[in-house]
Amino acid sequence: MKRCAELLLVIFSWLALLVFATSFLSLFVVLLLRVRGLDAVSLFFGDTPPVDALLHGLPVFDGIYPALLGTVSVVMVAVLCAVLPGVFTGIYLAEFAGPWAHRIVNLLVDVLTGLPSIVVGLAGFSFMVLLHNLFPGAPGPCMAWSALALGFLVLPCLVRTTETALQGIPAELRRTAPALGATKVQNIFFVLLPFRAKDLLGGVILATGRAAEDTAVIMLTGVVASAPGMHSLFKQFEALPFYIYYMSSQYRDLAELQYGFGASITLLLLCGVFFAAAFLLQSYVSFRFRGSSWLQK
Repeated sequence: MKRCAELLLVIFSWLALLVFATSFLSLFVVLLLRVRGLDAVSLFFGDTPPVDALLHGLPVFDGIYPALLGTVSVVMVAVLCAVLPGVFTGIYLAEFAGPWAHRIVNLLVDVLTGLPSIVVGLAGFSFMVLLHNLFPGAPGPCMAWSALALGFLVLPCLVRTTETALQGIPAELRRTAPALGATKVQNIFFVLLPFRAKDLLGGVILATGRAAEDTAVIMLTGVVASAPGMHSLFKQFEALPFYIYYMSSQYRDLAELQYGFGASITLLLLCGVFFAAAFLLQSYVSFRFRGSSWLQK
């Protein structure tokens, strides 16, 4: 009976993997078929010469290059804004929090995890309006507000990843550095965090993917349908998720809809690039701190 249950579990696992792989490949193939015949240069740069757009900063109005640049920029800024608060909150929960503090902070993190992104976007928009009323010179909708709101959205993911990673460290390793005279803070930053660096980067990967695909937050805090380029954190910008939403809902002909499909496959490939870069970084960190070759991972 036990052997039969194990066999059923293996079969179910392979079926689940097959469903996932089929779904992903189907999505990729459909997008490829939809963009068949679409010129890549026209998709990215429109009527602007690529060299002039890349080297001389000429505005691009008919292509997705500004949206691609805006997506990369806002995701990077958002993750940078969220990493330190998320990691330090996770450290506090795992190493310093008492029972009552742990329960309260855990409850707050769980509430934030369950918040829809539209609520975070509305909160960011309301705070932006309030600050602008109190200080008329404060910046309006811009990339900085979008990045802060996205950072707040992905914060619970980083908190949970850090807390879980530190709680899973063996007790023997925890006691090694203090036995040699290290303080608790030294033990955390020079032993425990490097030991779990690969797991912490996993949380950053998830946060990056979560920030790259969100539309509601940036729609309310700074993104626009058409911007010639990204020159400042305090100006409005374009982003691929909103571009896809706008094209799919406001297209006037099939050619414009095809641009939306082109932006979709570009966003999919961009996420793949993010995850591939994070995997290489994980492998390097694993090799650097644990002395094992990335080929063995």
